[in-house]
Amino acid sequence: MPMQAQAGHAQMPHQPVMYAQALEGLRIVEDGMYLDGTFGRGGHARGVLQQLGDRGRLLLMDKDPEAITVAQRDFGADPRVSIRHGSFAGLGEWALARDLDGILFDLGVSSPQLDVAERGFSFGKDGPLDMRMDPESGESASQWLARADERGIADVLWQYGEERMSRRIARAIVQRREQTPFTRTSDLADVIVSVVGRGKQDIHPATRSFQGIRIHINRELADLEDGLDAALVALKPGGRLAVISFHSLEDRIVKQFIMRHAKAPPANRRLPALGAFVPTLYGIGGAIRAKAGEVAANPRARSAVLRVAEKPEARA
Repeated sequence: MPMQAQAGHAQMPHQPVMYAQALEGLRIVEDGMYLDGTFGRGGHARGVLQQLGDRGRLLLMDKDPEAITVAQRDFGADPRVSIRHGSFAGLGEWALARDLDGILFDLGVSSPQLDVAERGFSFGKDGPLDMRMDPESGESASQWLARADERGIADVLWQYGEERMSRRIARAIVQRREQTPFTRTSDLADVIVSVVGRGKQDIHPATRSFQGIRIHINRELADLEDGLDAALVALKPGGRLAVISFHSLEDRIVKQFIMRHAKAPPANRRLPALGAFVPTLYGIGGAIRAKAGEVAANPRARSAVLRVAEKPEARA
């Protein structure tokens, strides 16, 4: 799921990013069992289901209750489909998620979340400053900004948003909240712009800061690490993991995870207890990017990176 689109792009209907490549990477078999850990609005899930036979199974997860409502509406009557509300970080707690043939994670914020102002993800649409993927759980961005100290805010903007002016922005946020609390996305965006300036940037000045706050509020990187570990256990030998990421922080975690499990620990050059992961399909590093035609049709695909890994068959 892509991060905030560039300012100036017209809003487009939801399109699943790297649809064909992800389905190819999963290597779907008719009677297989698959899990889509980030249902969103079901673009990839529909593709998987179309390739499954009567004996195939598809498990759907999402932490966003609105996505789960769509999943139940569109797929709830299909006996091959099971649906669970929650983060893929907890997929190991789902009894059905065992011996899977394939798992898909499409990371980041979804197009519907970006496009609905009331969700509070977009600096281009004024709305409540929320940013929670699950509005029924945890602390909103507004609540966090009201209590976090200046250093904590700066650290989030730097670590998760890779914002070079993080300290100046954090100082401006703290000074502004002493007068008026942040309750609207436009309030926060205006303060950031006042610090960064508009200049000639290709992206909106608030892009990195909004990204950093969103990642922090939703524990996205921590959930990714937990979800990858859970996926390794849940996959059957020969099963495949496909992960679509949209910025370097996510992709680095996925790449390092695959590399770490592609070889045995130094003390034991045999297969690790859980089975090694081997990068597959896409050469060294196992990475593939959206093609120019897809980016032209769907600008939100421009930063997408797909990595695919396969859990080897057990050795005698």
